[in-house]
Amino acid sequence: MSTRRTDRRPRTYRSRRAAGKLGYYTTATALAILFLFPLLWSGWASVRTSNGFGLANYRNMVHYGDGIGTYLMNSVEVTALTVAGTLTVSLLGGYAFGRFRFPGKNALFLATLAILMVPYPTILIPLYVLLGWLGLQNSLLGLAAVLVMFQLPFATFLMRNAFEAVPQEFEDSAAVDGCGTFATLSRVMIHAVRPAVVTVGLFAFLAAWNEFFAALILLNSSDKFTLPLAVVAMEGRTFGSIDYPTLQAGVVFMAIPCLMLFLVLQRSYVRGFMAGALRS
Repeated sequence: MSTRRTDRRPRTYRSRRAAGKLGYYTTATALAILFLFPLLWSGWASVRTSNGFGLANYRNMVHYGDGIGTYLMNSVEVTALTVAGTLTVSLLGGYAFGRFRFPGKNALFLATLAILMVPYPTILIPLYVLLGWLGLQNSLLGLAAVLVMFQLPFATFLMRNAFEAVPQEFEDSAAVDGCGTFATLSRVMIHAVRPAVVTVGLFAFLAAWNEFFAALILLNSSDKFTLPLAVVAMEGRTFGSIDYPTLQAGVVFMAIPCLMLFLVLQRSYVRGFMAGALRS
């Protein structure tokens, strides 16, 4: 009787393990199909023409309006300014919140996070007026400044958690070597929080590269349009019809840099995001 029980236990364990693996792979496959299908469909639709398959839709996209090169450079400029501004301010802010004690520290940090509770479309009009006072209306610099402001609460939160996780011995060793505050940050601490820096930079890149609503409100001239605005404008055809193939070509063109950057930085991105999540 006891021998039969001993034989059943391993068989039951293997069955449960196989069922667990089957459920895991089924769920993972379903999620992969769910997330990849829209992108694969866009790729297929972008090369689909009335005569079969070809690159005619991409040629239409390249010669649209002021030229895809103008919109691409505008997006690159806005994205570069947003990533640089977000990283600079969140690094300094996260370092201050994570490693120093000063009066009102917690209240100031909560006030920074409180901006997350405000739906950003509701403050775009006041920001538009403010940019007018500063002489930055209808400018890529003004749009980048607004995007930096939207990114800072989450970026500062992530960087503070990353700096708090660094052992005190790192700073003590830098102090023994004669490093001041900024030398310790630039030579020691920034290397210790590199995954968080990559995560913040990638978030800022994706937000700035794909931003549509803020660009729609803050930019007026077609020569200042970024890629999302240009892609949406491409869909218009005569008599109100929509040019879906050219629109899908623009979508694929916009998605390629995001996919390449994520594939290159995915390991640091996941490590930085998980470190911040676990710390919080």
